[in-house]
Amino acid sequence: MQIRAIFVHTVRYSTLALCAVGVLASLAWMAAFGRGWGVWLLFAVSAALLALGVHDLVQVRHAILRNYPILGHMRFALEFIRPEIRQYFIEGDVEAGEPFTRAQRTVVYQRAKGVPDVRPFGTRLDVGASGYEWINHSLQTTHIDSHDFRIWIGGEPGVPREGVSPCTQPYNASVFNISAMSFGALSANAILALNLGAKLDGFAHDTGEGGISRYHREHGGDLIWEIGSGYFGCRNDDGSFSEERFARQAADPQVKMIEIKISQGAKPGHGGMLPGAKVTPEIAAARGIPVGQDCVSPSAHSAFSTPIELMHFIERLRRLSGGKPVGFKLCIGHIWEWFGIVKAMLETDITPDYIVVDGAEGGTGAAPIEFADHMGAPVQEGLNLVSNTLIGVNLRHRIKIGAAGKVINSFDLARMFALGADWCNSGRGFMMALGCIQAQVCHTGHCPTGITTQDPLRERALVVADKAPRVAQYHANTLHALKELLQAAGLMHPDQLYTHHIVRRIDATRVRLLSAMMPTMRFGAILDDLEHQHNIYRLYWPLADAHSFAPHPPTAEDLAASPGIRPTIAGRPASAVQIAEELTRKRRPTPAPVSHLVPEQAKTFRSPPGSPSQVPPDWIQSGNDLLAAGAIPGEREAEESVGAASDKDS
Repeated sequence: MQIRAIFVHTVRYSTLALCAVGVLASLAWMAAFGRGWGVWLLFAVSAALLALGVHDLVQVRHAILRNYPILGHMRFALEFIRPEIRQYFIEGDVEAGEPFTRAQRTVVYQRAKGVPDVRPFGTRLDVGASGYEWINHSLQTTHIDSHDFRIWIGGEPGVPREGVSPCTQPYNASVFNISAMSFGALSANAILALNLGAKLDGFAHDTGEGGISRYHREHGGDLIWEIGSGYFGCRNDDGSFSEERFARQAADPQVKMIEIKISQGAKPGHGGMLPGAKVTPEIAAARGIPVGQDCVSPSAHSAFSTPIELMHFIERLRRLSGGKPVGFKLCIGHIWEWFGIVKAMLETDITPDYIVVDGAEGGTGAAPIEFADHMGAPVQEGLNLVSNTLIGVNLRHRIKIGAAGKVINSFDLARMFALGADWCNSGRGFMMALGCIQAQVCHTGHCPTGITTQDPLRERALVVADKAPRVAQYHANTLHALKELLQAAGLMHPDQLYTHHIVRRIDATRVRLLSAMMPTMRFGAILDDLEHQHNIYRLYWPLADAHSFAPHPPTAEDLAASPGIRPTIAGRPASAVQIAEELTRKRRPTPAPVSHLVPEQAKTFRSPPGSPSQVPPDWIQSGNDLLAAGAIPGEREAEESVGAASDKDS
């Protein structure tokens, strides 16, 4: 044991000791034989490392450096390059990537560049693994003329619309569009390339909640204007919604649809703050906020607080926009809140023109790890619930459904369509078309490909003229692959895909149609036969309230209409009444907080005093005012051309 202890201590301090020996030896050599460049180099390196080792011994931040001076830095260096080492040398093509496999990324790069995406020697997937899925083909294939599959959102021209204040400017949309990503989260060149790519192949570009910047407008690609809780681009000085500013922006012919962001899949229910240091004049102009001031995105909207108010807000935006399609995006959370929204549609006869279901597997520039991993419903469950609910209340024909969440290739699209989506959005797929290598440093501003940064030098690497055609090619080639899948399945359009076409392996000897695992509801079933529906609807529909997002106990009318929701004899919550009792039980008092420590992470997202949407009194000038005064340049200078990247991932 004594020998082992000596060995351990020797290893721990061996590097420090060698550096000390190097310093002494070089000094002795210079004293005996004079000064040479080689001995000076040895002395300089040894002395620098010795000083570092002494610092490691006395510092108090890292225990590993106190025990392993100098040598301990290797651990931090290896940890720093671990993601790259794993991605390029260890990770297989089809094993679980983080979050996308090498095979998924490669097919995006190939389709964006227009190079062959075929694969030799057959599938690399384990077709016997649990969860493996495929599409049943047909012996009678079809022929489809074009890859450009389109749908009408907001009704079809010439067809009478139903409901209060219906859409009068329906949008002819592609079934595959760019998901919401804001200017500020993305660089100016990334926005320019995405919008030009959308223009080239005729699909839509969602602005994200950061507002419409001049980079969104430069090339004239179709825009879906997303409005979040900060009402960027349409806010008053106090942070509330401004009808006048909204109407002015929404009147732009380039804006095709309006999207209210209720929640985001990657971090539902989480607000945020853009630090003032990042609020540049360009970002301030797009968002309508003061330059250099912290920009708060509240976790909830101030324009509505109940499902009924949400419907009236939708009607209000539709009227102010001149009849353009208005919808909302959400990640499914509390089921009774979603049901409350549907009940509000029935009560007011106001319906959104579309709903985008954002899955918990969706992307974001930055999210707390618990939110990214364990908050919100995945897109499969959310999409199935939304589609079936609208079918069950006879509203599905009035509302189109979009889906987002790790949609990369044509099978991902086909699967979403089978589950009930009318179109799909992709964010990270189009980022990879721009050259994203999944470095996962989006939140640092140090993006190696110039996509998620505001650093002019890094942004300069992204050449718009080169990347925009890649965006268009990725879109076109992915839909071409979808066309080939549909032809093989004997279909003519994605709207013919149902869960009957998808098969999933349960285990080594059993497979099952997706329709058997996730059945489609009968039209009107929630309204006329609730007690015989799935427990999700039978138990939670009676809890929903069109006038509140909170659950409420079933009324006498509910109990009379659906006897199956009455309390059961079992001691667990097996009925709507018992669940309501559990959810509305009065909370017991808890001890007062005793900690006075402010968590470091809380400082970044802390709201200013007052209401979540209140702007501090010193915010007296907006970015729009600066733009009007000429303080912000009107046109972006032409980008210098740089050599095309040779790496296939660039």
